[in-house]
Amino acid sequence: MFYLLNILIQMKIILNNNILRKTLKPFNDIGFVPTMGGIHEGHISLIKKSIQLNKKTIVSIFVNPKQFNDIKDFKSYPSNIKNDLSILTKIKKLDFLYIPKFSDIYEDKKQSHIRLEKKDKILCAKYRKGHFEGVLDVMSRLTILIKPKKIFMGKKDFQQFFLVKNFIEQKFNTKVIGCKTIRNKNKLALSSRNFLLKKQELNDVEKISKLFLNLKNKIKNINNINRFLQKSKKDFERLFKIKIEYLENRNTKNLKISNKYQKSKIFLSYYYKGIRLIDNF
Repeated sequence: MFYLLNILIQMKIILNNNILRKTLKPFNDIGFVPTMGGIHEGHISLIKKSIQLNKKTIVSIFVNPKQFNDIKDFKSYPSNIKNDLSILTKIKKLDFLYIPKFSDIYEDKKQSHIRLEKKDKILCAKYRKGHFEGVLDVMSRLTILIKPKKIFMGKKDFQQFFLVKNFIEQKFNTKVIGCKTIRNKNKLALSSRNFLLKKQELNDVEKISKLFLNLKNKIKNINNINRFLQKSKKDFERLFKIKIEYLENRNTKNLKISNKYQKSKIFLSYYYKGIRLIDNF
């Protein structure tokens, strides 16, 4: 009972749309941090940024089934609401936590007509059919419900940030703010999927991640960066017994393939022991 009372004192938990609308109606300077749970330091950094820049901050926890192209991936996605609540209650000045049901998000039951353009079917969109259509649909619905002034997203999934920013800012009077990727002491990008790794597996992934990060320095004076990365891809797969979906250098303004070091990032997706991990650097 004391635990629940403490939660209520620190922040208001909202469980349905009627309460959400009534609660948020008086406010017009709302910062919003959308999550699927599995709260970690990366999420916390987004929340603190929102608190810094907005009068009110709301976090959502909703694992959206429509953005999963693999039902096994959806069912295995790490979810621990008690642990998430324990972390979120310790954040000072966090105002609201919205935990909707599927029926809350999809209350109008309208079919989404969002389709990616051919130029956007790259990187994760190439390998996860329907994923970003599901992301853009749920982000549109959440924006309509919450009416935030700003949405805060991490750049670990840079393609997601890129697509959501372009989509939301064209459709709504809402700014999408990209925040830097948070890494642990061993330089591994924080991710909810890291919770699926056992201790030794996490150690292995940290070692692999460090070597991938070193590629950024190696490509500095290379003329054909992507040819070098394709060779590196084969070497990494052989050495670490991982399956790499993509390892590509792309322009950060339009996500086009680039062989220039400036204004570009290396984008990476790979499977380790059946767990899909992404990064960019």
